[in-house]
Amino acid sequence: MSDASSQTESTGHGHGSSKAALAVGAIGVVFGDIGTSPLYAFRETFIGPNPLPIDYNHVLGVVSLIFWSMTLVVAIQYVTILMRADNKGQGGSLALVALISSKLTNPRYTWVAILLGVFATSLFYGDSMITPAISVLSSVEGLTVVDHRLDRFVIPIALALLVLLFVLQKRGTAKVGALFAPVMIVYFTVIATLGAFQIFQHPEILWALNPWYAIQFFIIDKWFAFLALGSVVLAVTGSEALYSDMGHFGRGPMKLSWFGFVMPCLLLNYFGQGAMIVSLPAAEAAEAIKSPFFFLAQEQWRLPLVILATFATFIASQAVISGAFSITHQAIQMGYIPRLSIRHTSETEGGQIYIPIVNWALMVAVIILVLTFQNSSNLASAYGIAVTGAVTIDTLLMAVLLVGVWKWKWWYAAPVVILFLIVDGAYFAANLMKVPAGGWFPLVVGAVIFTLLTTWARGRKLMRERMTEVALPIEVFAKSAKNSATRVPGTAIFMASSTGGVPSALLHNIKHNKVLHERVVILTVQIGDVPYVDEAERCEFHDLGDGFYRAILHYGFMQETDVPLGLKTMQQCGGDFDMMQTSFFLSRQTLLPSDKPGMPIWREKIFAWMLRNSATAMEFFRLPTNRVVELGSQVRI
Repeated sequence: MSDASSQTESTGHGHGSSKAALAVGAIGVVFGDIGTSPLYAFRETFIGPNPLPIDYNHVLGVVSLIFWSMTLVVAIQYVTILMRADNKGQGGSLALVALISSKLTNPRYTWVAILLGVFATSLFYGDSMITPAISVLSSVEGLTVVDHRLDRFVIPIALALLVLLFVLQKRGTAKVGALFAPVMIVYFTVIATLGAFQIFQHPEILWALNPWYAIQFFIIDKWFAFLALGSVVLAVTGSEALYSDMGHFGRGPMKLSWFGFVMPCLLLNYFGQGAMIVSLPAAEAAEAIKSPFFFLAQEQWRLPLVILATFATFIASQAVISGAFSITHQAIQMGYIPRLSIRHTSETEGGQIYIPIVNWALMVAVIILVLTFQNSSNLASAYGIAVTGAVTIDTLLMAVLLVGVWKWKWWYAAPVVILFLIVDGAYFAANLMKVPAGGWFPLVVGAVIFTLLTTWARGRKLMRERMTEVALPIEVFAKSAKNSATRVPGTAIFMASSTGGVPSALLHNIKHNKVLHERVVILTVQIGDVPYVDEAERCEFHDLGDGFYRAILHYGFMQETDVPLGLKTMQQCGGDFDMMQTSFFLSRQTLLPSDKPGMPIWREKIFAWMLRNSATAMEFFRLPTNRVVELGSQVRI
């Protein structure tokens, strides 16, 4: 395994930055989601769909569950174990699947791992819709603690903030991103201070560090304790995002941020909320439990706390949306999503991208969620199932990783996997109880996204197979074509999806124009199962003779496929490429109905729709618009 410094170098992020500087940056970008959970996680166990009695034993049981959940799921499973499973410094479900796929030799296990990773990715989109809605709404609801007459303004203010958030995406985060870390550091420090003050006054809450209080909670309450897991798990939402964002800062700095600052601050706040509730008379506790996060502050400080929390949730939502862009980009490169229009929002940071269709789709979904569920407590019923589903899938992938990649003996791996399957499975099962109350939403979103992703991957595979079946070998074509067509000056680059056969655009060009350029290059862009490919390994070429060349540009799934830039480093194919003397020929496929379709007709129609609406290869490969010729072809799948 590589250390943190090698990770940051391999990813191109944070190169030359100190570990401390990267750790500070991670606080602003990575920990916003889990950092804003205290706004609603503790509260929901007592006023959610299955409310608990507000008494000493139940408060200690819930706080103990939160402490041990954070320790087991976040600190041990993700930060300690899974963060060691980096794919050249990159983390996340897709990166983990790519790592596993490259190491496993049994195709059956590889296929299962890929399906699990794709479904975890699909669930992430449901999470990325709910997170901005519940985070911003829960912070704005703090206004009602300041003055209950402001209740009617909560939804309009939340919607205005959310729309502003999505409108700002196209400008990128480079300018405002510098404020993320200072704001989040102030936020974490404030919530830790508020919690510590209550703990100092009521230190008996520290008994919750003893796991016996969590165990006793289950012994006494049984079924209701199990249902409470559906709310307790809200305290660890964002754990999967820590793993996904590892490539931006490296494992070392993120561990330093988590163990050295974020986790202590969060625990101080949760214990402080518990200490406050157990210290209040029954009537006051019943009122405070409606919003214990804001009741931690004295009355004159609640409005500033609402404003600070709103800033924090804004930043947390920004990080989730940026994560959706990054995951989409990875999925496009790995062949699970059709080409989409991707815009770069920073000249220096390649990872800062903006995908319009994803941005606006998320905005519409978030607005619908806010208008439908009306408050953060109702949204909490929909929240959690996507996260616990993704975490459970990561545990299954971790089992494959331990045995198939790291070669652990099964008697070492089994206890670790069983422990986390019991913990994560219990959280997932408890959240399934919330399906009728709103948990159906992320499941429906996940199922729809999973169908789209697998349909696109299957359709592309079938289309390539059909095209390969009828493809003419390039060696045969080069010999027959050299004397049958007029050669004209310049370079023609024919983009091909596979490295075998003649592209249909080249055949159509000969058929209709009856000319060939002096230099003909058949170019394939290949995306590997690693996040980055070194410049030295970018280009591969084969001289076929008579001015014909086959070239391959290799990229990682985190890199931009800038073909003109890649061609600048490829001089073996008959010399340098002058863009003013080079023409790019692209094939545009149209699907036709097949007598023996390779997949159900409804999926074939979905694939055809996705194919029609995908971005052009010209835009995706960043080809000069005035040097592109597109030729159509028909394919039956």
